[in-house]
Amino acid sequence: MKDKVVNIHPHASKRAIERGATEDEIIETVNNGEEFPAKFGRTGFRKNFSFDNDWNGKHYSTKQIEAYSVEEEDSWIVITVIVKYF
Repeated sequence: MKDKVVNIHPHASKRAIERGATEDEIIETVNNGEEFPAKFGRTGFRKNFSFDNDWNGKHYSTKQIEAYSVEEEDSWIVITVIVKYF
């Protein structure tokens, strides 16, 4: 199921930029991250990335991307992105 094209909705792109996620990280999360059920019949994907950098004035070693998606016949449409730093 994960071997589908990943399309990122403009809303998700905007949120990703605000929250520090790249398009490549989002695609990697959908293709290789942990899959979990989400609200409203959506599918979530989660993946941790090494970060070892500063975000909003604080240093973090890990960045976690959560991509909430809707499955279509031949693709995933990412509708929003959450980023957690720890």
